[in-house]
Amino acid sequence: MASNTDTMANLPSGIGICTTIPDILYLPELIFGGLVWILVASTLVVPANPQGWVMFVSVFCFVVTFIWMVVFACGGHHNKGSWAAADFAYHGIAAFFYLSASVALAKVTLDIREETPFLNYQLDISAVVFSYVTTLLYFVHTILSAIRWKSF
Repeated sequence: MASNTDTMANLPSGIGICTTIPDILYLPELIFGGLVWILVASTLVVPANPQGWVMFVSVFCFVVTFIWMVVFACGGHHNKGSWAAADFAYHGIAAFFYLSASVALAKVTLDIREETPFLNYQLDISAVVFSYVTTLLYFVHTILSAIRWKSF
């Protein structure tokens, strides 16, 4: 039991972020978040407000997650517990943002299915699916970051 706590109480740096939980989720978060960004940007934006929120969330989370990953890779956290708490808080906020964006995107997609060309509808459906997958990734990262934070 003590060995599990010891390994969770360390924040990884360098290549360690690619081999430890929850930090291994950075790359899938970036990939799926980037796909949401690309798919929403490539469709016709009919109701601008909800899709603008989806674009903001996907771009914001992509950029911040990338910066967060670089800080962790460079060891800028200096293995402090406050960084573990900040990791938990950021991923919790990102999960909440992505959930709100996913629901808004799904509602808009359902509302425009009759008025939109089939290709745009397929792109919107893909964006909804990837948005929910990204939400799940951020949520799992939040839970695992909370466990790590509690072990500090």
